[in-house]
Amino acid sequence: MTPEQASTETSRLCGLAPVVPVLVIDDASRAEGLARALVAGGLLALEVTLRTPAALDAIRAMSIVPGGVVGAGTLLTPQDVEAAKAAGATFGVSPGATDPLLDACEANDLPLLAGCSTPSEVMRLLSRGYTVAKFFPAEANGGVPMLKAWGAPLPQMRFCPTGGVSLKNASDYLALPNVLCVGGSWVAPAHLVKAQDWSAITTLAAEAAALRG
Repeated sequence: MTPEQASTETSRLCGLAPVVPVLVIDDASRAEGLARALVAGGLLALEVTLRTPAALDAIRAMSIVPGGVVGAGTLLTPQDVEAAKAAGATFGVSPGATDPLLDACEANDLPLLAGCSTPSEVMRLLSRGYTVAKFFPAEANGGVPMLKAWGAPLPQMRFCPTGGVSLKNASDYLALPNVLCVGGSWVAPAHLVKAQDWSAITTLAAEAAALRG
């Protein structure tokens, strides 16, 4: 997969809904129910972060849910890429970008939403052929004003801001012309996942799916 093909696919995925849930799953037995609840609410692209021992099993469980598209987040190494792909992930998300990570994603046909937080990092991704990126951590790096300032000198790049994004400020990000979607964890709070309160999560997902800039 070329960087251009990867950008086309990540752009499509970012267009499925205004919010990509960022999920930290401790118990894979809850993964399928969580995915069904989020998809029912209209959030179709789901990011499972590789931060827990249950993450790969969670990706496997969520991959069978109709209508959902499951990706792996917190990809750091080529080994992470290979494991995520083998588990059924159809896209990847990383906090940053290294040549080995980009090489591995291209070799494994895994579209990557690579992280960036400075103009130089954006320029590096653009020089390699990527035109969609994750802005991370969004709020800590200047938030909406920063992305707005990047719009004129770096119009080729479009973003999924993640990190500190919530229901309160998501619409501010989505109003920017260089933002395709946002990533956030508020749609699947740990206490609701633990309680397997899927109807409450579907309600939160529907609220997020209705967001527009």
